Amino acid sequence: MPRLPKIRATQQTIVFGLFLLLFLGFALFLPGFAKADNLLTMVQNVAILGILGLGMAVVVIGRGIDISMIASLAVPSGFLLQMVQNGHTVGSAALLSVGLALAFGLFNGWLIAYAEVPSLFATLASGLFLAGLGQAFIFQLEVVQWPSALDSLAWFGRGGIAGIPMPVVMFALASIVMAFLLRRVRAGAAIYAIGDNPLGARATGLPTRPLVVFEYVLASLIGLFAGVVMAASVSSMPTRVYNSTMIYDVVLVVVLGGIGLTGGRGGVTNVIIGTLLIGTMLNGMTILDISYSVQNIIKGSVLLVAILVDSLLNPRNEETAQQGDI
Repeated sequence: MPRLPKIRATQQTIVFGLFLLLFLGFALFLPGFAKADNLLTMVQNVAILGILGLGMAVVVIGRGIDISMIASLAVPSGFLLQMVQNGHTVGSAALLSVGLALAFGLFNGWLIAYAEVPSLFATLASGLFLAGLGQAFIFQLEVVQWPSALDSLAWFGRGGIAGIPMPVVMFALASIVMAFLLRRVRAGAAIYAIGDNPLGARATGLPTRPLVVFEYVLASLIGLFAGVVMAASVSSMPTRVYNSTMIYDVVLVVVLGGIGLTGGRGGVTNVIIGTLLIGTMLNGMTILDISYSVQNIIKGSVLLVAILVDSLLNPRNEETAQQGDI
């Protein structure tokens, strides 16, 4: 008889197994979970988290972290809506919002790659700055409504294809593009090399500093993309989202999915698996009517366990634990 292929017990396979168990458990014992409307709502809500997870994954693979991603989701996309509301053309508003996202990513990248500020502190400070900028000088109201002049872009988040909501389609398209970038483009291979050993990558002649800047520019642009999809799907941009705990959900997606915080490991598949697990967990807790505070306790505990598991599976050593750490 032919032997069955052995399934390697990696963090990725373990997390996928946990997702299947959690999903089946909720489907069997949680009333309303398996209904088609609930499942469609769940995947639509979690798609934004998945898109942000792709941006965070690029940075973490390069041995960094971007705490400012929720600000880059809310402010540039909210800026687009506000500019169109104020009478600017869609083209000029889009160019200005993309320019804001580019400038923000370049600023983050410069702080980390050239000023050598640790990524955790650099993006924490820059995210607070961008959020304050939006609050003080850009937004007239905390919730910026979707203007009718932007309806030509509404397909980013409304409707669907073959019954699949457009946010999920956008997540799928972004995953394909990101997988191609990381696995088929030289810049992607270089990001893995930098994450695996920054000093070794520099010694081989790789332009490590420009590549680090590229990581944060890409993360900022992905934040803008996620913001437009989110705004289109709910017909508004609640700008106060940068004060939420959403960034911890993004980190949960990446770490739980199996992208090592030591850098140089993981990919798009890990983000998808992490997104499925977190989406199922959040939806189940909502149906169970678990309070927001208790949900935060659960998510914090899961994140702590995930980080401890990551430190055991991907230990640092003297050769790799050098400049460029989180």
